[in-house]
Amino acid sequence: MAQSIPPGDIITQPNAKVVFNAPYDDKHTYHIKVTNSGGRRIGWAFKTTNMKRLGVDPPCGVLDPKEDVLVAVSCDAFAFGQEDTNNDRITIEWTNTPDGAAKQFRREWFQGDGIVRRKNLPIEYNS
Repeated sequence: MAQSIPPGDIITQPNAKVVFNAPYDDKHTYHIKVTNSGGRRIGWAFKTTNMKRLGVDPPCGVLDPKEDVLVAVSCDAFAFGQEDTNNDRITIEWTNTPDGAAKQFRREWFQGDGIVRRKNLPIEYNS
């Protein structure tokens, strides 16, 4: 069972944080490259702490070993300095896909007994 084996690592570029620069009167888009550096197929999904301000496209998917995907993280216009941005972050979760599963993302992979790994990328807003 693939679910009983911990998923391998992923590599994100950038590795530590996402930075958006002012002005914030227009939508900004930042690209994150996600690479499956492990030896098994994984399902992955992004979550954000602020759905109104932050968007991710595509929000989820499946990666074969050594495969990568470019994900667009967008920040909608907002009143900088008037809204709390301290806890803004995006989280990527990933888990091994079941043996023999089609290469199509399924939310239930994250709800069973399988091991789900997480990586947080804080969002920094430069004024």
